[in-house]
Amino acid sequence: MSNTYPVVKLNNVEWKDINWRKAERYVFKLQKRIFRASSHGNFQLVRKLQRTLTRSYNARLLATRKVTQDNSGKKTAGIDGVKSLSPNQRLILAQSFSLKQKPLPARRILIPKAG
Repeated sequence: MSNTYPVVKLNNVEWKDINWRKAERYVFKLQKRIFRASSHGNFQLVRKLQRTLTRSYNARLLATRKVTQDNSGKKTAGIDGVKSLSPNQRLILAQSFSLKQKPLPARRILIPKAG
């Protein structure tokens, strides 16, 4: 990649210094609370906890790690043509990752049918 990114430290933490076990535990506990609230029928609490989970810094870090490091397709280029990310770029991605915007519709190609 030709762009040079500045070295970023989020919360004075570098990618290699993140406590992944603590992040996984936090996300798992939230998921467990969502399951329990759902099984008790408390759907207002379910929505609140889901919103908390999707906006969680730890969940964003784990999602970034899963996509850029753990998945088997990590070496496959995306639509931007980038194949792999440096640890600094992963931190930037985790910071900018947001679910507040409405996603764009999927590309639709109509297939002509006979008759």
